[in-house]
Amino acid sequence: MDHLEPLGRALVVIGLFITVLGAIMILTPRVPWLGRLPGDIVIQRDDLTIYIPITTMFIVSVVLSVVLNLIGRSR
Repeated sequence: MDHLEPLGRALVVIGLFITVLGAIMILTPRVPWLGRLPGDIVIQRDDLTIYIPITTMFIVSVVLSVVLNLIGRSR
C-alpha cells in the first residue's frame, strides 16, 4: 500500500488547488477594482467586447510569485 501514498498526496494537492480556485471565483466579484485598473484594455463594438486585463494579470502574477516564494522558503 506504500505505492499509493504519492497518488494520495497528489489528489490532496489537486483538491486544495480546486478549493482555492473556487474560493477565488466566488470572492472575485466582491473586489470591484479588480479588472478595472488603469492599463486593462476593453474594446467594445456593436455586439463584440474584447477584454484584455494586462495590469490585473501583472498584479496577480506578482502576488502569486511572492506567496509561492514564501511557501517554498518555509519548507
